[in-house]
Amino acid sequence: MLVRDFTPAEYRVIARAKRVMKSVLREPGQTLNSKEVVADYLKLSLGALSHEVFTVLFLDSRHCLIEAREMFRGTLSQTAVYPREVVKEALLLDAAAVIVAHNHPSGVQEASVADRALTDSLRAALRCVDIPMLDHFIVAGTETLSFAERGWL
Repeated sequence: MLVRDFTPAEYRVIARAKRVMKSVLREPGQTLNSKEVVADYLKLSLGALSHEVFTVLFLDSRHCLIEAREMFRGTLSQTAVYPREVVKEALLLDAAAVIVAHNHPSGVQEASVADRALTDSLRAALRCVDIPMLDHFIVAGTETLSFAERGWL
């Protein structure tokens, strides 16, 4: 399923929904301990994009959102991701944990061999500075795949 182009009105609705979701995630005491809440936010943020984006949710020690940051942007089918940059940003933000995500504009939600290898590299780099990676989501339109749910983390 390829992501279709949205009308300007639809993009405005999506942008508004993203702002509302982000404000909810930043409410005091709002923890990101539910796969569904994270998946909904990521679907809004990444599901309609026509190019790959790699996003990191930086969390505090209670798993509250510090910052959601688009770290890398790519083409229709790939994005270059540098674990060193993710670690550097996590340390700058004093993050206690992270959730990473990227989209598949093709609509195919399955993880590739490269996706799995990237996850292992990121996890190892973050482990060196005692920052756990709680999950890696792949967003394909309105569908998500959770690495943690699949037992890959």
